[in-house]
Amino acid sequence: MLDLLANKWSALAIGALEAGPLRFGQLRRLLEGISPKVLSHTLKRLEAEDLITRTVYAEVPARVEYALTDLGTSASIPLKQLRDWVEASVGVA
Repeated sequence: MLDLLANKWSALAIGALEAGPLRFGQLRRLLEGISPKVLSHTLKRLEAEDLITRTVYAEVPARVEYALTDLGTSASIPLKQLRDWVEASVGVA
């Protein structure tokens, strides 16, 4: 779990989902520089560890949203503190 949470893209994806559910394309736009393949892999790993949920809506075309679980929300608190510290200390977002 620590390896997953220490991963840059995992931490940023969890941070992006703090505000609420997002679709794949929305996440990709927020996480500048991530490839679709890496984002897909990251989301699958987060879902496998019960940090996020993936909800598919029966629409045409299908709509898929990702959201934090309770465990993901609890993990987002120290990750946000770490992001805040990095931004304040290093001056980079």
